[in-house]
Amino acid sequence: MAAQVQPLTKPPRTSQTAWSALASHYKTVSKLHLRQLFADDPERGERLAVEAVGVYLDYSKNRVTDETMRLLLQLAEESGLRARIDAMFHGEKINITEKRAVLHVALRAPQGTSIVVDGKNVVPEVHAVLDRMADFSNRVRSGEWKGHTGKRIRNVINVGIGGSDLGPVMAYEALKHYSDRAITFRFISNIDGTDFAEAVRDLVPSETLFIISSKTFTTLETMTNAHTAREWSLAGLGGDEKSVAKHFVAVSTNASEVAKFGIDTANMFEFWDWVGGRYSMDSAIGLSTMVAIGPEKFHAMLNGFHQMDEHFRTAPFQQNLPVLMGLLAIWYNDFFGSQTVAVLPYEQYLKRFPAYLQQLTMESNGKHVTLAGKKVKHDTSPIYWGEPGTNGQHSFYQLIHQGTRLIPCDFIAFSKPLNPLGHHHDMLIANVCAQTEALAFGKTPAQVEAEGTPKWLIPHRVFEGNRPSNTILADKLTPETLGKLVALYEHSVFTQGTIWNIDSFDQWGVELGKVLAQRIIPELESETEPQLAHDSSTNNLIRYYRKSKQS
Repeated sequence: MAAQVQPLTKPPRTSQTAWSALASHYKTVSKLHLRQLFADDPERGERLAVEAVGVYLDYSKNRVTDETMRLLLQLAEESGLRARIDAMFHGEKINITEKRAVLHVALRAPQGTSIVVDGKNVVPEVHAVLDRMADFSNRVRSGEWKGHTGKRIRNVINVGIGGSDLGPVMAYEALKHYSDRAITFRFISNIDGTDFAEAVRDLVPSETLFIISSKTFTTLETMTNAHTAREWSLAGLGGDEKSVAKHFVAVSTNASEVAKFGIDTANMFEFWDWVGGRYSMDSAIGLSTMVAIGPEKFHAMLNGFHQMDEHFRTAPFQQNLPVLMGLLAIWYNDFFGSQTVAVLPYEQYLKRFPAYLQQLTMESNGKHVTLAGKKVKHDTSPIYWGEPGTNGQHSFYQLIHQGTRLIPCDFIAFSKPLNPLGHHHDMLIANVCAQTEALAFGKTPAQVEAEGTPKWLIPHRVFEGNRPSNTILADKLTPETLGKLVALYEHSVFTQGTIWNIDSFDQWGVELGKVLAQRIIPELESETEPQLAHDSSTNNLIRYYRKSKQS
């Protein structure tokens, strides 16, 4: 991986040849039903499936033919996906608007690997931080790290927002089975004071450690919560400023602000500008994860990430799990006009996985211009959402089965349960199989009538079917498996962004609201009536709030 490739002096462009061919092909394929596709090809279920690095993808219940897949793979080739993959893995600055490399893959690269950015191998730095994280985690987990009063730390609270929160929360919930239950873990992100109040209401400062996760140590929401945490901690520890260093550590790059806060910079864990927030759960941002599950299991998660990275980097596209998933997402988003994707993990520990994917997918690919700054010609980024099965079956699945919208689904399941209880797991997996079968094949009017249904009721009980889904299976939800799943979706997002010819690694869309909020805060808090210069709606809302607050 050390060798350098030629820089992409011109961004890859979506080939109109493959795109036009797919547009014409869609007119024929869109009329086909999965019932017919399976009837015509009895081995379709075995043939349209790929297994790699312990992850099995059944994509046979998608509305595709062999010709569809051939054209989609051609689109990937003509869009320069291979060159784009190589550029990312070799540290080229493919985040063009911020002139940054995109190297979350370096966070899980094994020792001895060389990934060069600006003439420097970054992998040794990554492992130096991992070693410091491991030492700190072991000290907290063993009780060696003591609070200001000499008590053991029994509560760890991560304070962050966006990627500094969603990743750690998701990973903690996903790997809770492996966590140290002697320590309570909480996560504070929302600037709404309720989030903080509820997180600490049953805790005592003398046993509580805060991890403040902010690259710049200036993020409005995070630092507001951090200062509130500081006040809460000091109030319970006699106001001694020296206690801050025993109850706060930082994940940041701003040493001066960290020190100003009262945190010992020896307990500041760094990451780099080539790590985007939504791709950072396996960096120092994952410190709370490592404290929860221990360094050994954290490294197992990194190994899972790396296995999927290498699969994505080296596997032929027709056998490449992230590429296939990315191409199928393009197929439904841009040709069928599907606006959403449902992610349905049949594993309660993955209850926060859909929320995590919302940032990963929509912050990455929610873009309206190409790499060249031209308006995109096609829709980008479907809306990702979901809940664990089987809960969703008694909620929104009605819309997926019989609604008027086409909603592609990703079903995620595991062969072995982490908490075996009687027949629970067999029942759970039966529902995965049943739901994908029902979505694909439905129930015809003739079948409904044959059941003795009154004629007037038949239309209500018909399932049209032809609703596409992927089924993703793995052996068991382990730290390693979680790493593979997250990397699978990371690289699927990358594939989609490459084909849309957009920058998947900036996020300018989050800036405007933050800037305006900074302007409005003093207008809300001013003791005298402020001079407002917003639109009439915003001006009126500010006046209404001020009046209500004072009454």
